[in-house]
Amino acid sequence: MASSLEDLTGLLASFLGERSEQSLTATVGVSGRHVHLSQGDLEVLFGAGYELTPIKNLSQPGQFASKETVTLVGPKGVIERVRVLGPVRSQTQVEILAGDSFKLGVPAMVRMSGKLEGTPGITLAGPKGTVAIPSGVMVAARHIHMSLAQAASMGLRDGQIVSIAFGGERGGRLDNVAIRANDSSELDCHIDTEEANALRISNGSVVRIIK
Repeated sequence: MASSLEDLTGLLASFLGERSEQSLTATVGVSGRHVHLSQGDLEVLFGAGYELTPIKNLSQPGQFASKETVTLVGPKGVIERVRVLGPVRSQTQVEILAGDSFKLGVPAMVRMSGKLEGTPGITLAGPKGTVAIPSGVMVAARHIHMSLAQAASMGLRDGQIVSIAFGGERGGRLDNVAIRANDSSELDCHIDTEEANALRISNGSVVRIIK
């Protein structure tokens, strides 16, 4: 009798745990290749005193896509019309797709935003000049933005590694998804276009977070 009760308790705990995990969801923002510029590099590329021109707000507060684009010039090839995102940052960062690395001739190094040590450099070309950055080219690590309050309500913490799952005809699971929780973020899961295409995920799709 005791054994049966223990088995029942275990099954119930497992069921409740699965339901709890299934209730953790996030919408998806699919990211293509893009560039974040420092003010100094922006002015070299577009002219002294230049300011970015917002054309679309992004999911994270204060961030936007601008009308400005640049050309990436690598050792083996170029990619034109790469969108610049704002606002300006302290250091220029170039986020490419893994497949872009073959065309450009640079290593595809997966990094979290801002973690640029050891990453390759590249040349950026704009209408007024060019900038050769010694480092800063990266393939963005998949991650989920959220506020500290949202993280607490989900039982998650900044820096935690989780998985995401998506259903449908080409659905599947992606591991090694970092939680990025702070006071200036809102809930949104960021993956790039290659990852999204593999699972047929689009902007606004909802994924399940698995602890």
